[in-house]
Amino acid sequence: MTNDLPESSREVRPSRVTLKTVFRVCFGVLVVIALVMAIIHSLVAITLTYVALLLAVTLDHGVKMLMRHGLKRSLAIAVVSILLAGLLTGLAFTLIPPAVSQGRTLVEQAPAFIHTTRSSRLFGRLNTRFHLADHIEKLEKGFPAMLEGAATPILAAVGGVLSFVGAAVTVVLLTVFMLIFGGRLIHGAMEEARPESRNLYGDVLDKIYRSIGGYLGGLALICTVNATLTTTFLAINGVSFFLPLGILSGLSSMIPYAGPVVTGTVITLLTLITGGGWHALACVIYFIAYGQFEGNVLGPLIFRRTVHVNPLVVILSVLFLGEMAGIVGAIIAVPVVAAFQIIAREVLRVRRQRLKVQRAEVRAAAESGDV
Repeated sequence: MTNDLPESSREVRPSRVTLKTVFRVCFGVLVVIALVMAIIHSLVAITLTYVALLLAVTLDHGVKMLMRHGLKRSLAIAVVSILLAGLLTGLAFTLIPPAVSQGRTLVEQAPAFIHTTRSSRLFGRLNTRFHLADHIEKLEKGFPAMLEGAATPILAAVGGVLSFVGAAVTVVLLTVFMLIFGGRLIHGAMEEARPESRNLYGDVLDKIYRSIGGYLGGLALICTVNATLTTTFLAINGVSFFLPLGILSGLSSMIPYAGPVVTGTVITLLTLITGGGWHALACVIYFIAYGQFEGNVLGPLIFRRTVHVNPLVVILSVLFLGEMAGIVGAIIAVPVVAAFQIIAREVLRVRRQRLKVQRAEVRAAAESGDV
C-alpha cells in the first residue's frame, strides 16, 4: 500500500532566484542606463578628448623621433609644440587674410552671379521643369524680414565662434597634457593587468598607435597636396576666388572619398557661373584626374598600408559616424574603425588559438584512451 501525499501537502521547492540576484540584476541595469545617459550628455567632451588623443598620438611620433636623437622627452615635447605653433601661425598670417578678402568678394558678388545664372539657357530649362524662379522670388521677398530678425543668428554665430575658440584651446591643453602624462597613465594601467595578458595588451596598443599615427600623418599629407594642387590649378584657370576654394578642397580630403567629390562638384558649378563653360569643363577634367590620383595613389598608401580598412567600411563608417557626430564624426571615423578592427582581430586570434589548444587536448585524450 502506497501512502501518496495529497498534492496540497507536498513540499514547495524554494525559488533558485534569490533576492540578492534580483538586486544585482537591477543594479546592473541601472548602471547601464546611467552610463548611456552620461555618454549622451557628454558627447562634446568625448569628442574633444578623442580629437586631442588623435593629435597627441600623431605628435608623439615626432617626440619619439627627437628622443632618438638624444633629447629628453620634456624638451622634445616643447620643441614639437613650438614648431607646430609656429607653423600654424605662419599659415594663418599667410593664407587667412587673402582667403577672407576673396571670400568677402565672393559674398558681395553673389547677387550678380545669381542674375547671370537666371539669364542663362540652362537655368531656363531647369526653371521650366522645377520652377526655380518662383522659389528665388520667395527668398528675395523674405530677405528684408530675415535681415530685420538677424540679431539672433548673428549672436548665435558669435557664440559659435567663441565656442570654437574655447574648444580649440581645450583640445590644445588636452593634447599637451596627454603628451606629458599620458604615457605614465598607460604604463600604470598595464601594470594592473594580469602578467599573462600584458604582452597582448601592449601589442594591441602598439598596433593602434602605429595605425592612427600613420593614418593622420598621411591624411595631413593628402590635405596639403590637395590644397596645393587645387589652388594652383584654379589660379591658372582664372577662377577669381582660387585661394578659399583651394583651401576648402584641401580640407575636404579629411572626409575620405565623399568630401572631395562634393567639394569638386560645388567648385565646378561656381566656376560655371563665374567663368563660363570652358573653365567649368577644365574643372571637371581636373577633379576627375585628381580624384583618380588620390583614390589610386595617395589613398591606398594611407588606408591600405596604415589602417588596412576596406573602402566600403570607410564609407559606411563616415556615413554613420557623420550622422551621429557631424563633421567631427566623419573625420574621426577611419581611426575609430581601424582601432576596433585591430581589437577584433586580436580577440579572434586569441580565440582561434584557444580553440586550437582545446582541440589538441581532446585529440590527445582520445588517442590516450584508445591506447
